[in-house]
Amino acid sequence: MEFFGAAERKEINDVLETGILFRYNHEAQRNNIYKAREFEAEVAKVVGAKYAHAVSSGSTAVLCALAAAGIGAGDEVIVPPFTYIATVEAVLMIGALPVFADIDDTLCLSAEGIRKVITPKTKAICLVHMCGQMADMDAIMTIVNEHNLVLVEDAGQAMGASYKGTSTGLWGKTGAYSFDFFKIATAGEGGIMVTNDETAYKHADSYSDHGHDHVGSNRGMEQHPILGFNYRISELHAAVGLVQTRRVPEIIKNNNAHKTRLMSALANVPGLSFARIPDADGDSATFLNLLLADTDSAQRTVAELNAAGVGGFNYWFTNMYHFINQWDHIKQMRTASALAIQKFGVPQDYSTLDIPNAQATIGRLISFGIRASWSTEEVDKLASNIEAAVRKATLVEA
Repeated sequence: MEFFGAAERKEINDVLETGILFRYNHEAQRNNIYKAREFEAEVAKVVGAKYAHAVSSGSTAVLCALAAAGIGAGDEVIVPPFTYIATVEAVLMIGALPVFADIDDTLCLSAEGIRKVITPKTKAICLVHMCGQMADMDAIMTIVNEHNLVLVEDAGQAMGASYKGTSTGLWGKTGAYSFDFFKIATAGEGGIMVTNDETAYKHADSYSDHGHDHVGSNRGMEQHPILGFNYRISELHAAVGLVQTRRVPEIIKNNNAHKTRLMSALANVPGLSFARIPDADGDSATFLNLLLADTDSAQRTVAELNAAGVGGFNYWFTNMYHFINQWDHIKQMRTASALAIQKFGVPQDYSTLDIPNAQATIGRLISFGIRASWSTEEVDKLASNIEAAVRKATLVEA
């Protein structure tokens, strides 16, 4: 979160003055203050969704998106090996069985990778749009339609991104965004499930609140059309998310200006290229995604950046929570209590996956977070620091 001020304080104070921090009911006391509803409406407007439902986190938004799309116990769901681990956790917690597929230079699941792991048991794809970019949706939708698969999108890192005019999160049955502290917009903690399907929306609405149908003004007398659990967002978190979402268009504009300037400055540095952006016009530009020639070059560049005191980047290849190489607890299925997958059986040997593109691509990927608040001078200084580190690491003279 880069921007926080009077607007957020005003929305929070609206809630505090009513004393109603719960998002439902208490009509007489709340003075028509419904921040969760406003938050949902603002997200729907920004991304072009018919329906948006706010929950307690991006992780629970993915879980709700899966459940609302009808994914459950024993269903095989194709997932990427490069994602925040919450994606895979959500699949496991819903009772489904993760099947890992390879990625490509978009940093997302590839059509080729998906094809290689499809079986008659495949029910769905949980597609993750990584690092502010988007997957190659034309190629992926071809496979979805050919095999009649359910597509659920985890756009936790790509809220505001789009492909050919359609927002990430709206290509499939359901989608999810994260509003944690580190995303393009934040609620402190929060998430949004989006869909254009009314039934899926109603299921998410009930599923995230113990099955309540939210009809009428007496919560104790509501009907329970389905079973659910508690993934509710509070009015305080929603108040922050509302204002932050209003800031997204301007943040994306600034991000893209900075990213374009950085890419232009670095375009001719030997041994350096960029992750492929399938639709540059739809980039949320929250990350500058650099590709070095190979893993060794990337690791030497990381060392040079650290030695020079240059921060603000991620080397995902060794990151404990974003790449499968470090997920020993999943490979060994270490759990507090038995999950459905331990009853149905693991569909792959997670320790010996055939994902050569993921290993090669993530090994040479360095991602810099882009800040909308940067000055031109700060952008130019970062470009200079990156170039110097790459040249030192690859022993190329300026």
